[in-house]
Amino acid sequence: MRVLIADDHPVLLAGVRRILEDAGFDVVGEAHSGPEVLPLAGRVDPDLAILDLRMPGLDGLDCIDRLHQRYPHVKVVILSMNGELEQVQAAFQRGACGYVLKSIDPRGLVSAIRQAVDGTAFHARGLPALAGDTASRCAGLTDREGEILKLLARGLSNAEIARELWVTEPTVKFHLTRTYRKLGVTSRTAAARWAFAKGLVSDAGEVLA
Repeated sequence: MRVLIADDHPVLLAGVRRILEDAGFDVVGEAHSGPEVLPLAGRVDPDLAILDLRMPGLDGLDCIDRLHQRYPHVKVVILSMNGELEQVQAAFQRGACGYVLKSIDPRGLVSAIRQAVDGTAFHARGLPALAGDTASRCAGLTDREGEILKLLARGLSNAEIARELWVTEPTVKFHLTRTYRKLGVTSRTAAARWAFAKGLVSDAGEVLA
């Protein structure tokens, strides 16, 4: 996978680059400010852009918008110190596929990025549960549907959710079908993104992805 990294801290850039290259990623470009991101993406054609939220000239959220307008195939993961709910929600609403806190153990960074890109897990740390529970109720989800959605957002398969809740797999599928319809989504990834954007997943570790 071809990766572009953007951050205004050279030490962090070097560290992330080393971690990713050791894991087999092809780091094809580094940007030190927001305005550098789009031209660099045009030159190096990345599959993934890892962006800081706060960069000189253009912040990460605006970078997401511009990348998706010009290069919609490029997936975006935010790597930030900021774990505020509003910022996390804004990143996902703009189209980020993951949000990773810089406080993550370096050993978990590669897994977090892969999960975000694959759409297999959406985790959060320190997001208020009330926000998610309220959003869940406003969407018309039952307690069971909300419970299953949380487990889906944490990366569990239908079979794993069934074992966790002591129900059958067809029961899980039934509830997910109803949940998708209520949320107006058609895939696990979209449902998980909704759950995270609304704060439904509230304390699953350091990775927001």
